[in-house]
Amino acid sequence: MMRLINSIFFLLIVFSSSAQQRCGLGVIASDEMKSRHLQLQKILENYKGKVVRNAKTQEEIIKIPVVVHVIHDTFSEEIGGDGNVNISDQQIFSQIKVLNEDFRKAAGTPGFNSLEEGADMQIEFFLAQEDEFGNPSSGITRTYQNRTSYNIFTDLDLVSSLSYWDANKYLNIWVLNLGGLYLGYGEFPGGAIDGLELTDAPAETDGIFVDYQVFGRRTGTANSGIYSYGRTLTHEVGHWLGLIHIWGDERCGDDFCDDTPQAERENDSERCRDMYSRCSGVSSRNMIENYMDYSPDSCMNVFTEDQKARVRAVLELSPRRRRMVLNSQFLLPTNEVAELRIISNPGRKEDIAFQILLPKFQDFSLSFYDVLGRPVAYKEFEDYPSTVVRAADLGIPTGMLIVRMQTEGVSIVKRVMVF
Repeated sequence: MMRLINSIFFLLIVFSSSAQQRCGLGVIASDEMKSRHLQLQKILENYKGKVVRNAKTQEEIIKIPVVVHVIHDTFSEEIGGDGNVNISDQQIFSQIKVLNEDFRKAAGTPGFNSLEEGADMQIEFFLAQEDEFGNPSSGITRTYQNRTSYNIFTDLDLVSSLSYWDANKYLNIWVLNLGGLYLGYGEFPGGAIDGLELTDAPAETDGIFVDYQVFGRRTGTANSGIYSYGRTLTHEVGHWLGLIHIWGDERCGDDFCDDTPQAERENDSERCRDMYSRCSGVSSRNMIENYMDYSPDSCMNVFTEDQKARVRAVLELSPRRRRMVLNSQFLLPTNEVAELRIISNPGRKEDIAFQILLPKFQDFSLSFYDVLGRPVAYKEFEDYPSTVVRAADLGIPTGMLIVRMQTEGVSIVKRVMVF
């Protein structure tokens, strides 16, 4: 669902040169969408009434594999740089870090809060290390298309047709140019219990679409403005997991979470200012810090315990979300320590790649030596997750080489034959 200004103002502001709308759910929050919200809520209430939560299960960390599809119009295929939709790996990594800080309420990060109702969602996200066919992957795809921008209401099927992985196994995130009006859109889940059924969205578009200018934290194309701290994706993932805007998409509406105070409207200001609502005859402060409001990125740092409980239920009841969680255990690396794998060895420089598996974000380096022990190539990688590095990008010569990968006290040496 998209971060966006309330749909009642849509026609008034859409033509303004400065108007940029956060989330498209405000427009898509039609009677049909509100009906979906109510249907899902009925399913969740039935589930809540029948299930005695297992505390251990509720505290298990759920890990979700992510593939980031960069859809760009950079004919040269150049990566990174000012205004380039083909954003850098580093910008993508910064966004994955924000997502994990926010969903884990990580101490010492902007995602931490000290509110009593503030929840560690205990959900983590990692870039997929294998594609649908079992091939090593960085979890990032790049697709050129001779088109400058896309419409979130009419072009989602087109975007998905350009690059898509099985939504039963991966969270698909498309990064593209949304034309400056919308920041993002995330599909809402379905669910089923006791004959009540809300069908999941079509698999091909069941993911998240985010504008390239707000993907990542203060780097690359997301380097300025109130939406440059990576919270657009946090907000849209919240929708993808079944959360609703805290004002319920109408005056004093219901987001079905008791610990988020009722609000008359969204916070669409450019400042972290207190806002108050009078929904039940008594004035109360809006939770502008909640990720499901429209506050500036720097204001946001709260998911609540009720929001966590709702998300956990959705992950049990949405057929596709549940399949993804179950499948994720087969996509995770089995090792807990750093590992180096060489793909297509021996082989041509164009075919060889080095898969680096890391237990967390960390620095590593690759050093190459000829058979006489002389250094022939070296490259450092700062603050990386597990990734795949192509030999063609390293400037190594042909012949028999020794490669050494070093990271945080670990040194791994292997041979590689390059034709």
